[in-house]
Amino acid sequence: MLEQNQYTEDNIRSLDWKEHIRMRPGMYIGKLGDGSSPDDGIYILIKEVIDNCIDEFVMGTGKTIEVTLKDKTVSVRDFGRGIPLGKVVDVVSKMNTGGKYDSKAFKKSVGLNGVGTKAVNALSNYFRVESVRDNMIKAAEFSAGELTLEEDQIETTKRKGTKVTFIADEAIFKNYKYRTEYIIKMLKNYCYLNTGLTIIFNGEKYFSEDGLKDLLGETITEDDRIYPIIHLKDEDIEIAMTHSKTQYSEEYYSFVNGQNTTQGGTHLGAFREAIVRTIKEFYNKNFEASDIRKSIVSAISVKVEEPVFESQTKTKLGSTDMGPEGPSVRTFVNDFVKNKLDNFLHRNPDVAEALLRKILQAERERKELSGIRKLARDRAKKSSLHNKKLRDCRVHLTDAKNPRSLESTLFITEGDSASGSITKSRDVNTQAVFSLRGKPLNSYGMSKKIVYENEEFNLLQAALDIEDEMENLRYNNIVIATDADVDGMHIRLLLITFFLQFFPELIKENHLYILQTPLFRVRNKKETIYCYSDQERRDAIEKLKGKPELTRFKGLGEISPDEFKHFIGQDIRLDPVLMDKATPVETLLEFYMGKNTPDRQEFIINNLKVELDVVKEE
Repeated sequence: MLEQNQYTEDNIRSLDWKEHIRMRPGMYIGKLGDGSSPDDGIYILIKEVIDNCIDEFVMGTGKTIEVTLKDKTVSVRDFGRGIPLGKVVDVVSKMNTGGKYDSKAFKKSVGLNGVGTKAVNALSNYFRVESVRDNMIKAAEFSAGELTLEEDQIETTKRKGTKVTFIADEAIFKNYKYRTEYIIKMLKNYCYLNTGLTIIFNGEKYFSEDGLKDLLGETITEDDRIYPIIHLKDEDIEIAMTHSKTQYSEEYYSFVNGQNTTQGGTHLGAFREAIVRTIKEFYNKNFEASDIRKSIVSAISVKVEEPVFESQTKTKLGSTDMGPEGPSVRTFVNDFVKNKLDNFLHRNPDVAEALLRKILQAERERKELSGIRKLARDRAKKSSLHNKKLRDCRVHLTDAKNPRSLESTLFITEGDSASGSITKSRDVNTQAVFSLRGKPLNSYGMSKKIVYENEEFNLLQAALDIEDEMENLRYNNIVIATDADVDGMHIRLLLITFFLQFFPELIKENHLYILQTPLFRVRNKKETIYCYSDQERRDAIEKLKGKPELTRFKGLGEISPDEFKHFIGQDIRLDPVLMDKATPVETLLEFYMGKNTPDRQEFIINNLKVELDVVKEE
């Protein structure tokens, strides 16, 4: 009998640090992506480098950070103490080497023992580090983690500090493109969390005087606030909050040690509980938690000693305590909110009165909707059992602890042929499909009641699981997949209107995308090229010479499943739907879905993909 799967010394292999990072990049920087999502790896690379600069600022040195992006070259320069010159190479290329093992010096550090910079080094085809200390400079260059140049220490007149320049490796990050909106948002967050810090990005300065109050000031316009922003802070905690006049659901921004914990964690859970408990006690009323938190827009930042996150990318706090000798996160946050918020409401009766009116209004609306919500839920459950509108993905069945995987995607499409093609060609592990029946209703100006009365909206809301809390969102990426024609454009606008009207956080938190699909196929006997524009079509014809076969795709249903898998797989092209914070949601909805029909029709005809004020493309 033949021996199979032999396990001998020859099977044992040791990977060095850079090989391991390049073979398993997801362990260090989360998903790879092409830059269309803010949690794609290319942005994590930038963040890891900046985190080290922030640590210098926190330690009291280096009040300015310079960040530049030109094409795909990123440079980050701080004016901190500089890496000790004899350790410049080691710090960026040897695991378990760094300055963050001394918990006294870095007990609330944003970085993790220097692993991040080493990951940037290993995942870049060009990486250069320069350190200036005591009028001396030391520099080294790497490629894919391999040292290619080590310069001698020489005298310099440059200011002290560290500069890192890198180009992300296209062998790892396929067809990537930086979107400056995501970078700017990240840099602004650093400024909000580190008042007094100046970050200069490509010549533009970012600075914050009032921390999280400034963040909320950009998030919600003054006209949309029920009451002025409440801003409270102490040594290891800061909160800001208000309630929206127009928004239906809750919206939170949470941070731990400077990390934007987009998936929340123990601190955010404690904050949401503390708000409810404090307000109930202040008014001496047993309000429903959902009525208190409805339409809230808020932010919380805490500093935790030696925090434990649920992943290397640090998007969710897992720590239950503030530190080895500190109180629990829950107790710490609750005590702060109870004391500070209660005192604030007593000192500001106008705010307390406005907040009470908002809670009572939410209570009335909930009671009015209670009957129809129950009917809608029953209908959604019954429909989901008997129809095929939602074809779910396996990640929700296999990862109960984290139902919203960073890789999970829901395609929203219209028509049997289009949904059939996507369903047959999708990755059943991470990609789900929701099929619309015809054009959705224009929900502009309508109340939440319509979401429950309209079967399509009700089933879509149920599929996303966002009726009660955004934290329940089952898919990280929601992709509108419609034909690249006038009707397809209209469906896109109607769906964007639905999300803007009732769930704007989905757009604000960068979960909504438009799927790009090819308009043409150009091929000869040797090669096939898919083209997404007329210019790409002309380039393809020129490249293939002669008279290649040209096919114009009129709709998604015309693309066979075998071909479709190319467009929703590794080479997927997504346009993120991004909100311009300078334009209020109401203004956007009024212009694009209001009564100005000629303007809207002209826009739809002239734009076959979403590039409006809601969307900011480079």
